[in-house]
Amino acid sequence: MKFRFSGHESFPCRYTWLPKAYQAISTDPEIFSNDNAAMVTLGVGKNMVKSIRFWIQAFGIAKPATGQPGLEPTELGHLIFGPDGFDPFLEDTQTLWLLHYKLSSIKDDPLFAWYFLLYRWSKPQFSRSEVLSQFTKESEQMERPLADFTKDQHFDIFLHSYVPVRSKKTNEVLEDSLDCPLNELQFILPGGERLSDDGGRLEPLYEFNNENGQQISDQLFVYCLFDNWRNFHAAEQTISFREISSSPCSIGQVFRLNEPELRNRLEHISAVSAGLFEFVSSASVPRLIKTGEFSDQTQQTLLNTMYRNIAV
Repeated sequence: MKFRFSGHESFPCRYTWLPKAYQAISTDPEIFSNDNAAMVTLGVGKNMVKSIRFWIQAFGIAKPATGQPGLEPTELGHLIFGPDGFDPFLEDTQTLWLLHYKLSSIKDDPLFAWYFLLYRWSKPQFSRSEVLSQFTKESEQMERPLADFTKDQHFDIFLHSYVPVRSKKTNEVLEDSLDCPLNELQFILPGGERLSDDGGRLEPLYEFNNENGQQISDQLFVYCLFDNWRNFHAAEQTISFREISSSPCSIGQVFRLNEPELRNRLEHISAVSAGLFEFVSSASVPRLIKTGEFSDQTQQTLLNTMYRNIAV
């Protein structure tokens, strides 16, 4: 599998970047081909232009334009940020969880830090030195080992997409770091301290928040399950509970849902999804069955339903 380690420059995504970039490519699909024009339009520096171009694609808001150079909005981009968009200013937590899902389940050339830490890391906690040590081991098995700078920056971008940066002097949260939308999810929490791998200093420990279930609405769960099925299991009529709970890019792993929470959601999935899925809770092989129509229109209807329920 081929992974991406760079492209984001040194910047986690910021709140204003996705809506600004959506508007920019809607007006001029080739805006990112001209750094100077993009700098003026977006009001940022050259390196930030590169970062914005990266993030708008990584979050599934834009894609390479069809039949012409440049980028164009995806259907999801239109639905969220368009003239009648559901959440053009990223004000709803469900949108942020949806963006987290998109970022964490990229099928082609996924982001290595997300893939490694969400789907391969087995310890309950992690620290910077531990992770970078493992990154180095992984890198050594690749065709071309990565530079230390690339590994360090990539991990920091992952971490600070979810955890605000603190001042080394005062330990206070730096204001700029609060501008990353995924910080709001509290997906990664502080977990104390440990001695670094070289034994020379204390370093922070982090842990994934496994109590996210109550933040994920039924409608968002169904939408992401549908999208995940289309992307990773398109030819299949059934998926085992084990695949849904623990395989890479699965809903259980993306949202860190524990098995009782996940099973409870699946046991009610037929009613919640209007018959799109049915869960067979057998003792031998519990599984989910596809029972409804899987189409672009169905996907849009699911997103409409999600935001309609938010508005109620």
